[in-house]
Amino acid sequence: MRVRIYQPARNAMQSGVARTKGWVLEYPPADTREIDPLMGWTSSDDTQSQVRLRFETRKQAEDYARDKGLDYEVQEPQSRAANVRPRGYGENFATDRRAPWTH
Repeated sequence: MRVRIYQPARNAMQSGVARTKGWVLEYPPADTREIDPLMGWTSSDDTQSQVRLRFETRKQAEDYARDKGLDYEVQEPQSRAANVRPRGYGENFATDRRAPWTH
């Protein structure tokens, strides 16, 4: 079984970078998902696919995989420039603005 170690990407719905500093070890799905004939939901008997282990550093995740005898693959994160304005949201309401702010 080959586990995947990666650094999670930023959530597309927000500009924050919370929970993107750590590393995640994730097991691949071992079984295919089946459709329940009555409800139409998909399910699987594989409980390993629900496990996501979080680590502070990449080295900790790799050491854990080695200690447990797991074959692992590391996906390097794609770095992006931070999208932070110099004064942030509070600048919209500042009293020392150079020009009046209107909609």
